[in-house]
Amino acid sequence: MKTPIGWALIGASNVAREWMIDAIRSQPDASLRTVFSRDAQRGQEFATAHDIPNSTSELEDILQDPSVHVVYVSSRNELHKDQVLAAARAGKHVLCEKPLALSLTDAEAMVRVCRESGVILGTNHHLRCSAVHIALRHHLKTNAIGELNTVRVFHANFLAKAVEGWRLNDAAGGLILDSTIHDIDTLRFLLGADPIDVFAMTQSGRRSVGGIEDGLMAVMRFPGDVLVQIHGSYAVPYAPGGVELYGENAALIARDCMSQKPIGSLSLRDGDGEHPIAIEHHNLYRYSVRRFCDSIAGHGSPAATGEDGVASLKIALALKESVQSGHQVKVSQS
Repeated sequence: MKTPIGWALIGASNVAREWMIDAIRSQPDASLRTVFSRDAQRGQEFATAHDIPNSTSELEDILQDPSVHVVYVSSRNELHKDQVLAAARAGKHVLCEKPLALSLTDAEAMVRVCRESGVILGTNHHLRCSAVHIALRHHLKTNAIGELNTVRVFHANFLAKAVEGWRLNDAAGGLILDSTIHDIDTLRFLLGADPIDVFAMTQSGRRSVGGIEDGLMAVMRFPGDVLVQIHGSYAVPYAPGGVELYGENAALIARDCMSQKPIGSLSLRDGDGEHPIAIEHHNLYRYSVRRFCDSIAGHGSPAATGEDGVASLKIALALKESVQSGHQVKVSQS
């Protein structure tokens, strides 16, 4: 039998607990070896609760462990860069939560060092792994609605108490780098392009401390003069999440698909009404981990690469610049 791919968790996080532990253990060729937390007690309690063999508060323990081949990084945003660089230089493949870093320069360095070290870097953009979004992309590519005109994205919710923390009270958090960046990646996945210009306005103080955005309205112009609208929020309960793509002949309507859960519906709307499109759902995180394991074996690439993480961060930072300046911002295409 082949040696299982050994995984270590860098960060005893909510997303690791709720989604990634199961996703790793669902793979026949993967094994969860250890968890790192800077808080030794938190790490030990996390390991015990989830039957993880080891825990450590010393990152070097993971870097020197030959049974660990991959690290999943879900620590605080400002810690990603140093942890990813250390892992890459130790020869560990890396699946990192978004945003890769807080600056474009740092994110680009992470991609470069992983490439130079001969390790795979993936960005855990889960929404592009949704069966609904995969189907949306397929129907868009097959010209089901004709030439694309306009897109609307709805990703507003009421942030759960358990995950508030730094998202609502820290300059390294906020809606744009935590949630809207997923919308950006989903749009890049669906449209196969990056926006040319962006403009955004935000709200703060409804759930967050003053100055940290918890609501957003954004407009982007994509190639082909396609206009995209995004509504995001942490302060709106019961809002329906979804994506609407409007073409010259019809529209694709996806509902309840801006979720970590394998849910959502898709339909095509034309002059004869709305026609449901069958969706075979799958677990988004299991799909992502499967793609990552396959990429380590030389088969394909991660669902979202390190380069995808850089691109989504670049656009998110352009949105933040627009908010600060009050002006439309051009997105570098280099």
